[in-house]
Amino acid sequence: MRANWEAVSAPDIAARAARLAAAARAAGDLVVWVLHAEPGTGTAFDPALGHVRLMDGLLPRDGEPVVTKTSRNAFTTTNLQQLLTAHGVGEVVICGIQTEQCCETTARLAADLGYRVTFVTDATATFPIAHRDAPPGRTHAEILADPATLTTADIIARTEYALAGRFAAIAALDDLAPATAAAISAAEGR
Repeated sequence: MRANWEAVSAPDIAARAARLAAAARAAGDLVVWVLHAEPGTGTAFDPALGHVRLMDGLLPRDGEPVVTKTSRNAFTTTNLQQLLTAHGVGEVVICGIQTEQCCETTARLAADLGYRVTFVTDATATFPIAHRDAPPGRTHAEILADPATLTTADIIARTEYALAGRFAAIAALDDLAPATAAAISAAEGR
């Protein structure tokens, strides 16, 4: 696990995503899984290192597409739009990692492509961001202690302000996946 996971906004992000997927399945909606890869970089996102996979607890069912993107959004470097068109999808519900990067960028592009977008903020996760002028090479503890570091709460609030009414409707996980869906998700994990 990377050091920044100690400061993630939603340590249980996989369970939250699984709960949303269970609710979508119960409604008969298509569930599409998106992975991020950066081939040849030697980073955690390099598929050659074996880390580009769904998190524990996230299991696609038969017929649920898994696409791998190499850009920030889920459309540009995948066949996602073709999949959605083939299934007659006009609305997308977005969750995942990272709130202000992949999730927000996907929401913006989906809106530009004409989809109705629902952004489930509490089913996204992010990490504190060091100030752009912060010196390189600082430890994770130093970044967290710096008052100029953008907190996860600030990032989440900024994302909601930027998306709401322009690119997406903001929703809460409990509104889309009530407790019954959580029970379904827990049962699927057995």
